[in-house]
Amino acid sequence: MAVHSKHPASAPPTAPVREKTGHLLLRGWCILVLVLALGGTAWVNAFGETVAAVGAIASGILSVILWVVVRPPVQWRRLPWFAVAYVAWATASLLWSAWPATTALTLLLLYITTVQALFVGTVLTWAELVRAVASALKWVIGLSLAFELWVSLFIGGPLLPGFIIPSEPAADPILYWSRDNLFDGGRIQGIMGNANLLGSVALLAIIVFAVRLGARAPRRVTLWIWIAVSAYLLVRSSSATAFVAGAMVVVVLVTVLLMRRARRPGERTRYYIAYAVIAIGGGITLWTLRDTIFGALGRDSDLTGREQIWEQVLARANEHPVIGWGFATPWLPSDPAFDRWIVDHGQTVMQAHNVWVDVYLQLGAIGVALLGLVYLAFVWRAWFFAVDRPRWDLRADRPYSALTLLPTLVGAVVLVQGFAESTPLLLWGWMFVVMFGAKIKQSPHVGVGPAEQSAAIERGEPAKQAP
Repeated sequence: MAVHSKHPASAPPTAPVREKTGHLLLRGWCILVLVLALGGTAWVNAFGETVAAVGAIASGILSVILWVVVRPPVQWRRLPWFAVAYVAWATASLLWSAWPATTALTLLLLYITTVQALFVGTVLTWAELVRAVASALKWVIGLSLAFELWVSLFIGGPLLPGFIIPSEPAADPILYWSRDNLFDGGRIQGIMGNANLLGSVALLAIIVFAVRLGARAPRRVTLWIWIAVSAYLLVRSSSATAFVAGAMVVVVLVTVLLMRRARRPGERTRYYIAYAVIAIGGGITLWTLRDTIFGALGRDSDLTGREQIWEQVLARANEHPVIGWGFATPWLPSDPAFDRWIVDHGQTVMQAHNVWVDVYLQLGAIGVALLGLVYLAFVWRAWFFAVDRPRWDLRADRPYSALTLLPTLVGAVVLVQGFAESTPLLLWGWMFVVMFGAKIKQSPHVGVGPAEQSAAIERGEPAKQAP
């Protein structure tokens, strides 16, 4: 009879631990939730506002049900309370809102996005979370390129929302879902139907795929291909905001890597001073030379009419400077208060094209202060999550993880985008701030924390102590 010893050379091989089907389905659902957030207006353009709204509400309800069923451990004291306070103040604005119907509808979108962010950040480990974000970005990037290719090859002309082929040219190209520019060198818009939204998602994809490469993820050649496709879409979107955000991401990344090399007390102080000088000097230079810079990018010095929009919004916001007019993210053109209030290219504007101006209009100085605390807390935690070594005991030489770079780089994109767009207030912009902010508080070390342990147990592994 065969006898096996415990010696590695003669011990029988063991199969790797396999994830339970339930956890695989849970991860797949999280990817779908992220695709819905990253795709943004794509679902409205494809299926209409009613179907998109029903889908968003149904996905939020299902996530709540799954959260109750899975029951991942949550440290309630370590929730992102500043974000909760912002949502609470937005809810309170129902009491004085000048557009209560719009406030109620857009609050529902804010609730769903916030719940989805907390849900995804709670049920997935850090490694799974980054992997899920990467998978969702592959879907959005791949569908955007495939959509533009399909329009060029099979439609051969512009396409309106709802897959409608126009019988005559639209009054303004802004109406088109796709302008059929893939082969003629013009700006492409992807499934979102907006070049600026495509540019920011493409930049985010480059960051996430690069972080996965740094974390030594498998199928590295495939990741390089996805980076190349994302870079192509970023260039073809020709989004000045995305280009500026990309430059800021490079500055932040270099600064973080320099911080990680610091060995002596006080050495980081010099880097902080240099970083502040570069940031302030870069901001002053950008504003002073905006005519030249935006001209080179094919944009007007007033950010394509944004300064005129800001002036009109600020004039109205100053009438209620403390509490604002009422939450409305986005502005619904069906509301008489917004219908034809500000018109650009013949269309009613649905945002202030600046996060701070938009919040000042809606929630006043109190809302601006709360949102400032949300971003300050997120950037603070994300920064030290990236620059500090993992440490929960006396050991101070644990290696850095590339995954810890992602929140602070995402923060750079969101903050820069917020100066020219209001989109960070909804969909993936708000979702990622809440999701990563909550995740850092719940599991401040990659591979350690209640959520990490709970996911390991769900996969069939025994609970492990922190190494």
